[in-house]
Amino acid sequence: MKLQSYEELKHSKYRLSLMLFLLLNVAVSVFSLIPFFNKSEQGYVLPAMIIAVFSLFVLIGCFKKPKLKLPLLYPVALIEGALWAWHIDYRYHLVFYFDGGFLLVSLISVFFVSAIALSDYLLAFCLHIAPPVVTVLLLDQGQHLATILFAIALPLIGFSLQHLMRRRVDNFTRRLLSQLYEERETFSDLSMLDPLTGLYNRRGLKNRLENILENHAGSHFVLLLDIDHFKAYNDNYGHAMGDQALARVSVAIRDAVRSRDVVTRYGGEEFLVLMTNVNASIAMKLAERIRQYVVDLEIPHRFNEKVSTHVTISAGIAPIFDDDFDQAVANADRALYVAKNQGRNTILAWEDLPKASLKHSGDVI
Repeated sequence: MKLQSYEELKHSKYRLSLMLFLLLNVAVSVFSLIPFFNKSEQGYVLPAMIIAVFSLFVLIGCFKKPKLKLPLLYPVALIEGALWAWHIDYRYHLVFYFDGGFLLVSLISVFFVSAIALSDYLLAFCLHIAPPVVTVLLLDQGQHLATILFAIALPLIGFSLQHLMRRRVDNFTRRLLSQLYEERETFSDLSMLDPLTGLYNRRGLKNRLENILENHAGSHFVLLLDIDHFKAYNDNYGHAMGDQALARVSVAIRDAVRSRDVVTRYGGEEFLVLMTNVNASIAMKLAERIRQYVVDLEIPHRFNEKVSTHVTISAGIAPIFDDDFDQAVANADRALYVAKNQGRNTILAWEDLPKASLKHSGDVI
């Protein structure tokens, strides 16, 4: 789960809490319309009707617009609380024999709705109960002050402590998700890198390639490089020395190109450089600079005597046409094949190949 997914989950919970809050207000307001205390009492009082209609209207809006991200819960809680305060005051003055017991029951009813639906939202809880609490205290005129204050303080303290604990849990969850996401990104980066050279592997190249072809205009070139007579180097110097040579050559290639170019270990001793936003002339100059950087390493290779007494590379270069990367690699591979046949330690462009050399089979090691 990403942090974004966690936020979406929290929004879903927020929306469900709002809908439950509205549904409970509809239920309690409809119940309050029943002449419970006296059958002769007029039950259809205006405040309760407004609460029912308003809650139902907002509830329908939540169903019609499930992705609504406006913070409706807090203003709705305040409006509902004000309407319930009006309802308590209206009913209290409607029948003369109501006493403090009615006020306490009314207050507990409001707390009941808030406790079920708003337990995770302390501010909304306070906004909803504040108007009824003030109204009850004013109507009671201090006759049952201790009982009412106890009924107010107990749930308020409980929900405040619960809110603090939930905030700590939420902050811990956010930190945990952030750390897990960062670790996942780290492991993902490692899985896209060649452990020996630190260059991209084929998976890393594919990841970068998609972004480059989608978001970077201009011409791109593929440069395919191969260390000359590397099998002979491994056979005679050993694989440990061969790994050192590969690591040093990879550093030289990376140093020779621009920061926006993508350097990949494409095979055993084969490298691929994706040159981005570059013309043919500059691409060839960069390729030649790579060749020279490798020669300048002066890694001894006495089994490369026909070309040099040091490690060298041969390379083929080809442009990418119509975002067809695979075809460009195939063209660069043909140029590399011809470059090796022509003596190695050279760079050859695909466009410069003679027609007779465009068809070949096998590789030269």
